[in-house]
Amino acid sequence: MTKRYLGNIITQNPTAPAGPYEDSAASGVWSLAEAFAYSKAGLWPTAGRSQTAIYSGGGSPSATNIIQSFNLATTGNASDYGDLLGSLTAHTSFASSSRAVFAGGTNGADRIEYVTISSSGNAADFGNLITTGSYLLYPAGLSNSTRGIVAGGDNGDNQNIIQYITIATTGNATDFGDLDSPRDQFSAAASPTRGLFFGGSGTGDKKTIQYVTIATTSNTVDFGDFSTESWFNGSLSNSTRAVTQLGTITGSGYSSTMEYVTIATTGNSTDFGDILTSSIRETAGTSSATRGVFCGGELSSTNNTNVIQQITIANTGNATDFGDLLSSVSNGGATSSAHGGLA
Repeated sequence: MTKRYLGNIITQNPTAPAGPYEDSAASGVWSLAEAFAYSKAGLWPTAGRSQTAIYSGGGSPSATNIIQSFNLATTGNASDYGDLLGSLTAHTSFASSSRAVFAGGTNGADRIEYVTISSSGNAADFGNLITTGSYLLYPAGLSNSTRGIVAGGDNGDNQNIIQYITIATTGNATDFGDLDSPRDQFSAAASPTRGLFFGGSGTGDKKTIQYVTIATTSNTVDFGDFSTESWFNGSLSNSTRAVTQLGTITGSGYSSTMEYVTIATTGNSTDFGDILTSSIRETAGTSSATRGVFCGGELSSTNNTNVIQQITIANTGNATDFGDLLSSVSNGGATSSAHGGLA
């Protein structure tokens, strides 16, 4: 035993912290100097945000209202979090470090709803999207710590509108700008400053990657291209790199391929590796600063998966097993309290 304070008051060695996150621990009693040293190294609890991932709704094959959660810091299975306002699939989701938001989708009409990430429970009404019809299917969503963006989607016709909300304040969406062309069935990812949209089905080129500056309303700007056309894809990012699982690709059906871009520099995507399953589409991606996960997805027209697959975002390579969702499901929404837009 090591004496840590004068007077023999404390003699047990405390347990070193497992990481900087709000849900980790550093048991025992520490001197201020020791706590400062761990904090400076980025290893003291609350030196960083929690790493809670939220998966919402999805089809299995019928739409579900279940919200699930899991900790990105440690591998494992998802657990029940609460319920959406109704059964929901083909929607999008995004988050700040404290609030997760779900928008559009089958049975969602033009609804926006939210949960407070730190408190499991049911979703509450946030406001409404801008629509010219009664629903919005397959939009793409992204966010930084302040603003959430919803782009495109289908409400009878593919849309090119980009709309946004302020995540901390409930209310209806506001016009942001336009995509390069109307599209749906696509995905998005972000750094704190830039939002990217990947591929998609519609009148435009399905290989296109386009971007916006999140803080300033505007139309998208061309970023580069995938190696092939891609839709029903899933994307994730840290603050530096975005990775997309290509989903459906022309001529080959479902894809096993992941490709990546460096968010701060425009250019075409580069091969990252292969998904754990042989091929998949309609998976949903989210991430922490280091780890990306793709959740669920459609393996064939009659077969979904419950597998959560993981990658290390900084290192190219194939996905590995992380854990399982509560059921086999596709077309849900995934987000987290630690994704790349929040760094």
